[in-house]
This record gives sequence, C-alpha cells and structure tokens, in this order.
Amino acid sequence: MLLGGIRLATPDDVVDDAWLTVDGDRVTRVGRGRAPGRVDLDLDGALVVPGFVDLHCHGGGGASYGSDDAGRAAAFHLWHGTTTTLASLVSGPPDVLEEQVSRLAALTRDGLVAGTHLEGPFLARTRCGAHDPTVLRDPSLAEIDRLTAAAGGTLRMMTLAPERAGALDAIARLTTAGVVAAIGHTEATYEQTRAAIAAGARVATHIGNAMPPVHHRMPGPVLALLEDDRVACELINDGIHLHPAFVTDVRRRAGAERVVLITDAIAAAGTGDGEFRVGAVAVRVSGGAARVEATGVLAGSTLTLGEAFRRAVTEGGFSIPEAVRATSTTAARLLGRPDRGYVRVGAQADLVVLDTELRVDAVLHRGVWVERPCPA
Repeated sequence: MLLGGIRLATPDDVVDDAWLTVDGDRVTRVGRGRAPGRVDLDLDGALVVPGFVDLHCHGGGGASYGSDDAGRAAAFHLWHGTTTTLASLVSGPPDVLEEQVSRLAALTRDGLVAGTHLEGPFLARTRCGAHDPTVLRDPSLAEIDRLTAAAGGTLRMMTLAPERAGALDAIARLTTAGVVAAIGHTEATYEQTRAAIAAGARVATHIGNAMPPVHHRMPGPVLALLEDDRVACELINDGIHLHPAFVTDVRRRAGAERVVLITDAIAAAGTGDGEFRVGAVAVRVSGGAARVEATGVLAGSTLTLGEAFRRAVTEGGFSIPEAVRATSTTAARLLGRPDRGYVRVGAQADLVVLDTELRVDAVLHRGVWVERPCPA
C-alpha cells in the first residue's frame, strides 16, 4: 500500500510532502516529494503521526483491564489512536493481582496489550487516590517474585511509594527483573525520592498528582523527579488533573524528551457521566471528571491520548514533534520497543491521521485501517 500526500510528523520535524509504503504490518519505505508509483490513498496534506503509546491506562469504553472484558477497553483506545498500551491494574490482595497479571500475560502474548503496569499495591495510604487503602502494604520481595512469575515476563512497570519499608530493595529487585520501577502515590521526601532514583526508579507516575506539592523547605518528590535527567515524567493532560501552566512548566524543566503523556483512563472513558468502580472503590463521573464517591479525590480520567496530544499543542506549549515524543516515542523507548514511536522503515505500521483541528480522523494498526470510525 502506497500512501501519498502526507504531512508526516516525526519526533524531530514535520515533513510537508511525504509518502510511505506499507507491506503487511511494517513500514517498508518512507520518502518525500513525488510518490514513486500509483498512490493507493492520497491523504491530501493530512498530518500523520506515529500510533500513540500509553504507559498508564486502566480501561475505557465501559471496560477495565482488570476485568474479563479487557478487549473492549483496548478497542476503545485503539479507535482513538492508541496502538500500543500497557494494561494498568489498581492495588488488590495478592491472589487477585496474581490472577489478573496471569490473565493479562495471555492477552500480551496475543498482542492485545504490550504488557502490564501494576499501580500498587506498595503505595502510601495518605495518597491512595482511587486505590483501596485497606490493601496497601509494604513491599515484599517474595510477593514481587510471585507477581513477576505469574506475569511470565509481561510485567513491564510497577508504581510504588519510596518511603515504604523495603521500597529500595523492591526497586532493585524490579530493575533486575527488567521491570520499570515508577514513583507515585507517595509522601516521599526529596531525599527519599533521590534514593529511589539512585536505586533504579525511572518513571514519575502522573507527576504532581497523588504526591505532595513543592514547598520551599520541603521540596518533596516533584522537584527531585523533575531535576533528574534519568526520570521520565508522566502527565495526565486532561485539563482537570493539571493546570495547563504546570504542563508547560514540566515540559520546560524536564525537556520534551522526558515527558510522557498518559491517559490514566478508567472504564468510564467514552461512556459519559455515571457511577463506576475502580477495583473495589466506587467512583462517580460528572462533567468528564472521575472522583471517588467517599472522598471526592480524582479517580483516574476519561481521557484519550488523541485528546492529550491536541491539548499539548494547543494549550501546553508543545510543538508537534514534541507532542509526538510525549505521546509515542519516549514511551516506546521505555518499553524497549524501537519498532514503535516512529514512522520509519522497519517500524510497525501504526499511524494516526489527524484533521486540521488535531483530532483523530483515522487509525492504521499493524498495516490495517481500523474499521470503526473514531467517535467524535
């Protein structure tokens, strides 16, 4: 398949007169200028970006990744341009988590998701968000070993609070096992956060949310995470979790190559307002904002990465190449997937076509156009 008339966005530039060919599930040629042959589809100058990569997503379309209907969640986000996703799980009892990661391992091998992200259970109770505080606990190396064994090599990331007893040993164990250790849902001090980074933690889970704000005598985790070049900083760019000025400031301080836009979406994404559950916790969505019924704290989002991309450019001060990095390239690097995050020869043929308002218009996944049109 030869596609022409492309305005192609890369992590470094925007090429206004590009073309490319797809054979099977791979991009086989990329060029600029006049296409070398009969064009199968002329995109008439539409902006094309790499398929989005979401490191942190709990569900969407009425389904969660912790349920038996994970396929519906993956399909919903695929319609909105997310061609690669980690399936995120909230905290739970050990036996529940082992069963869930085992089930998601099978879906990973089938290619539905790119692996599992465990958000917890080694989190701070005082920053639990939508996690059930009764199941939060200190890290156990034995439990980590059981979870990684149940996942069969598909556990890609775990979020934990560095101040919990045994957290540094847990980070080291995860890193040795090839699992990205992330810092989040934490009351950690600046010094504790720096120690966690030194132990191997490399991601800030939705920086600014579920952690103390910066204080001039107690700078806390946010400053430590921002100042270390080894740390990728997740942002929930939905206009609810973060002020646009904070998004812009994180991009400026950390650099666009360290920002990872995520959805942190729950099952409610795409379904409208109503009552839902995140694990064992009751959640109410009103005006697109999801909040724990008992406490009123935010409980994930109803965001898509397509919307996060658009907001990054229109409100967050990102250039289009910077938004490509933040929604695709950096996350693909963290997952160790050089065939994602770029539109280049040898990459998986995952493309998102955006309209003039930067909204998702069409999605190509593994060389096949997604049949269901993206909902407005």
